[in-house]
Amino acid sequence: MLLNKKYNNAFNNKVMENYSVTEGEAHFLKLDDITVKKCLDLKEEVKSIYVEIQKINAQRFSESSKELIRRFNAIKKIADSFDEYNKILGEIQDLENLSKKETDNELLILEIEEINFLKTKALKIAETVREYFYPKDPDADKDILLEIRAGTGGEEAALFALDLFKMYNKYALIKNFKFEVISTSPSVSGGLKEAIVSVKGKNVYRLLKHESGVHRVQRIPATETQGRVHTSASTVAVMPEAEEVDLKIAPEDLRIDVYKSSGHGGQSVNTTDSAVRITHLPTGLVVTCQDEKSQHKNKAKALRILRSRLLSRIEEAKKNEEAKNRKSMVGSGDRSEKIRTYNFPQGRITDHRAGITLHKLNSIMDGNLDDLLTPLSEYFESNR
Repeated sequence: MLLNKKYNNAFNNKVMENYSVTEGEAHFLKLDDITVKKCLDLKEEVKSIYVEIQKINAQRFSESSKELIRRFNAIKKIADSFDEYNKILGEIQDLENLSKKETDNELLILEIEEINFLKTKALKIAETVREYFYPKDPDADKDILLEIRAGTGGEEAALFALDLFKMYNKYALIKNFKFEVISTSPSVSGGLKEAIVSVKGKNVYRLLKHESGVHRVQRIPATETQGRVHTSASTVAVMPEAEEVDLKIAPEDLRIDVYKSSGHGGQSVNTTDSAVRITHLPTGLVVTCQDEKSQHKNKAKALRILRSRLLSRIEEAKKNEEAKNRKSMVGSGDRSEKIRTYNFPQGRITDHRAGITLHKLNSIMDGNLDDLLTPLSEYFESNR
């Protein structure tokens, strides 16, 4: 069926919009320059090894020859995948050019569906190639504990900590993650001094592990009468949630104190010894929890937090011998240690580690984090 010329462009644009990928998917579809260079080097190695294999005869066949053949078979699969990836990208480009000129709406829909299929295929190949050069993090499939704390900036920092809490909560809803609040400490203005949350879902640690650090905000506080932009900061820590099998804690290494909770919760909370404080004697780590009315529930939550903090400390020590405590992961909360800036007057968000700037701050704060997290993950993978 032919389209009326008057409506051709409008229809074409509408169909293209329905099938267009997000910025995050577009970043993931494209292999970065470093990975492309690795692939090209691998193709040259395939050629070189092939020449060496041709020289091998039955008399000269040895263990080193077997190793050479094993290497050849392993890297040729990646080199072939890279060739297929480039071929698919060429097909996508040809179809996109064709679809822009298409006047038959049924053919246009078929072309766009084929483009969508090819992009999905290219995404899978790109992921395979990345995993070869950048092996999967052993914690990638773990759930996480997310800790948000107000840093420099007083009540404005606490309000921003609440905004970050809401941002991650919205992201969890979008990704269909389970977002369980373990502990919160509100500020006098209605912000958050601290929040500890368990987030469960597929790839949650892989997606959020680079959020750890100081998040700086620049905006005009509600209490500011002169219209001046203030700068404050909050810290975020992302830790893989440790199971009992990951880390055994000896009972004799713990001191458990119970006391009457303070703050919100009502009379039944404040008049019973429901709050729990657990001290890990060998390290001095202290965890408190008083959100639940039940002492047993508070104890269970506190142990979850303690176990993950201890595991995080162990893993951090392995990666960096100078990281002697958990502060090395998030910094002190000082504005100068920022990993990211949220500039509200300009509607801009900048990640200073990767040099990524997006002018879509409102969208990010509404939980649409993939457009930032995907290129950020790509940056860290390519620099491993």
